[in-house]
Amino acid sequence: MAHAPAPAPDKPLVVLTQRTIWLIFGALMASMFLSSLDQTIVSTAMPTIVGELDGVAHQGWVVTAYILAVAIGMPLYGKFGDLYGRRWPFLVAIGLFTVASAGAGMADSMLTLVAWRAVQGLGGGGLMILSQSIIADIVPASERGKYMGPLGALFGVSAVLGPLLGGWLTEGPGWRWAFWINIPVGLAAFAIAWFALRLPSHRSSRPVDWAGIVSMAVATTGIVLITSWESLADGGYDWTDGRLLGLVALTVAAVGAFVLAENRAAEPLIPLRLFKNRTFTITTLIGLVLGMGLFSAMAMLPTFLQMSTGAGVTESGWLMLPMMVGVMLTSIVSGFAVAKSGRYKAYPIAGLAIVAVGMVWLTTLAGDTSMWVFGAMIFTLGAGMGLVMQVVVLAVQNAVDPSELGTATSANNFFREVGASVGVALFTTIFTSRLTDNLGQVFAGAPDVGAGAEARLTPAMVAALPEPLHSGVVDAYADALAPSFWYLVPLVLVGFVLALFLPVIKLSDVAGMVARGEAIEDPAKVAARQEAVGERAAERSEVPVGTAGAAVGHHDAAPTDIVDG
Repeated sequence: MAHAPAPAPDKPLVVLTQRTIWLIFGALMASMFLSSLDQTIVSTAMPTIVGELDGVAHQGWVVTAYILAVAIGMPLYGKFGDLYGRRWPFLVAIGLFTVASAGAGMADSMLTLVAWRAVQGLGGGGLMILSQSIIADIVPASERGKYMGPLGALFGVSAVLGPLLGGWLTEGPGWRWAFWINIPVGLAAFAIAWFALRLPSHRSSRPVDWAGIVSMAVATTGIVLITSWESLADGGYDWTDGRLLGLVALTVAAVGAFVLAENRAAEPLIPLRLFKNRTFTITTLIGLVLGMGLFSAMAMLPTFLQMSTGAGVTESGWLMLPMMVGVMLTSIVSGFAVAKSGRYKAYPIAGLAIVAVGMVWLTTLAGDTSMWVFGAMIFTLGAGMGLVMQVVVLAVQNAVDPSELGTATSANNFFREVGASVGVALFTTIFTSRLTDNLGQVFAGAPDVGAGAEARLTPAMVAALPEPLHSGVVDAYADALAPSFWYLVPLVLVGFVLALFLPVIKLSDVAGMVARGEAIEDPAKVAARQEAVGERAAERSEVPVGTAGAAVGHHDAAPTDIVDG
């Protein structure tokens, strides 16, 4: 897709040598690992945390608060990165994340822990979105698959290493170290980014879209609060409750205010005209339904393993390794395949089909499910996820103007995270509601255990329960979780249908910073390309007279933007 380059800035241009690209890429890998790790590191520690802090009914908020804050922060980092440059927002994001990790580790109540998790999310959202945007700044779309693949694999590694590390820390020095371990990692990531992330910063005379920022934050929070109402109010969804009706009205008003603000803003936070771009709209919807499905599934699987199968905290982390292998394998392979062929449509289609199969398979989980079978289930889920996540980001980045790389990337990820927030909230509401009813029946006939015992359950307590209470608790978790996956299958199938209509646009061979006039390509790379063009021209000049016209016509034809999938 052709774009007019922006006027060259006054500052010296960045020369994108291969060494510079690898240095920046290393800083991004370190920082993105820090962020993605914390989406899952608390999952295996969750039963112990909620047991100690007496908050089983609100356990979903430890995850939901983080994802919600990530969603709110993403559009801000994307827009401010486009307006002012990405170096300083990136450093701020690392700092926020590291400070919040220290606070979360010292939390003495569920409310305090949830609050610090939200601050962590504000930093984590910046790390994720700016990493993807900076890659688009320094690497052309035609080569980006080779870099996006490892980033996707890193996400998969952290998605499974998080539960594993969280379990090991919980059984060892304690669950608080699941947060404190981020401090040295965060300091190292900050130091790497400070020295390696030499990106241009600039000023903008465009006004900040404060109305859009406030209305977006209120609307997003309202949506998640509504979907989490079951865990907030004692009476559940009582539609005569004035608080619930007021929240619905406020959320609807905030959505309307956001649309109005974006139509009037000189520099909108999420330009609504992006939805006129078919690629952006389809990939955004795919991200939305994928976020709702995958994050929901990943949030509760370690809990299922600990409570229903008797796996220890660390063992439940190890048992999630097949998912990591699946994500790594397909992310890297698909990334290199896209870079080689320039075609990407087949991968999200195949990936979503595989994810759907994995979801259906997970509905058969039971307390006596073989761990080999369970490993095959989550490997399938991970393999599908690896084919989708980074490819849709590449597609949307390739379809927008280089001046809006951060805005488009963040908007696309924003809706995925909103989907994840809503999905986790709804899924944990369904799961917790079923679990509370099941455990209530189990402990109803055991008054000697103590009132409210179901709210204080930890894996150790479950293991120590006498029969038939132990088997009753195991069955309660299995009966609550496995059928809940049926609610996620239709979402994944909607994403599969959407992927069939994804346009395929010719991958650009110009990096974002080069297109905007902020950088120049490596002279050695330019010389090599010119030499290759010269060799092809020489070959054409040697073609026999009868075929010369056809050869020249083939090579000189103007490329089309839309190509076959």
